[in-house]
Amino acid sequence: MRATRSLLPVVAALALATAASGCQGVEEEPTVSGPQSPAPTPPGGTEPPAGPTATPPAGSVAPSGRTGPSLSPTRPPTPGPPTALPSRPTDLRRVNALAGRITRGGDGPCYGLVTDDGREYALHGVGKGSFATGTWVQVTIGPADPAADCGSGTPATLVKIAPIG
Repeated sequence: MRATRSLLPVVAALALATAASGCQGVEEEPTVSGPQSPAPTPPGGTEPPAGPTATPPAGSVAPSGRTGPSLSPTRPPTPGPPTALPSRPTDLRRVNALAGRITRGGDGPCYGLVTDDGREYALHGVGKGSFATGTWVQVTIGPADPAADCGSGTPATLVKIAPIG
């Protein structure tokens, strides 16, 4: 008897929880086996209108508390790989703008520059200022002057130079 009394509150709590949660039986569509005969014609001789029925087909009924059709179980298609390369570069950089460290400095007109990617330039520019070796600079370059020889590296004319930092 003692075991029955200790289970009584548990059973009562479960029954109360089930009732409070709003669990209802699942409504099922009636199963049709075999051909259906047309519905009898109502008195007065009028046929019901042909067309969609008032009850939605099975599976499209919205759950209680929701409005609208149910969500589709299929996933949207995933996009395929690109069909072609981009029509223009995605990282647009000015080809005449460089940044790097002065390797041959002084009052000019010749300077040596090494960029972050290790490229060495031999720059020529009259009246561009004094830059000590090791100074980090940003430069704008132009076509090389064939008359100037500023040592090793890719020759270029120094259009603009400014220290960084």
